[in-house]
Amino acid sequence: MPAAPPTKQRAKSEATQEKLVTAAAEEFRTVGYFNTDTNKIAVHAGYAPATFYKHFENKLAIFLAAYEAWVAEEWRALEATDDDTETLIRTVLTHHKKHLLFRTDLRALAATEPEVKRYQNKLRREQVKRLAVLAPDLAPDEDDWSVPVFLLLTMERVSDAIADGSARASHASEAKLIAHIIKLIDSLRH
Repeated sequence: MPAAPPTKQRAKSEATQEKLVTAAAEEFRTVGYFNTDTNKIAVHAGYAPATFYKHFENKLAIFLAAYEAWVAEEWRALEATDDDTETLIRTVLTHHKKHLLFRTDLRALAATEPEVKRYQNKLRREQVKRLAVLAPDLAPDEDDWSVPVFLLLTMERVSDAIADGSARASHASEAKLIAHIIKLIDSLRH
């Protein structure tokens, strides 16, 4: 049985929720999770502060929604690139640089908030499945996802280290790190 079309009220509610998530993502990207509050998010989206709580339980809930939107944005960018490994790596790196503060807060929250850690693991599993579509030779084996998870975690951490400057501070060249990731990907392909 086909789903009933959304009512005007439901469509309006979904549009409001989407605006709130977009505003939250921008706040988290520019001032960080810890330096914003739900009132700022609502006002940034063009709503009264009370509107926030009609759609989200708390700031952490909207952070998770913004995180999901962040992953979706990254995958749209990856799917729009050609199949060149270096282009894919640079696309991920550009996304991490643009969202440096968000990524920093994500790591901190994942270390202290079990709900964020669970959600991060859920999204990583989805990313591994999507990786299998982009690069079928890196798809997980039925019982062992070690290779694509290793690649995902390595890409995440190296991209974050380049974005936050810790790679450069450790005397690592961005170009050489990218070259090493390319070699790694080539070595992992079946």
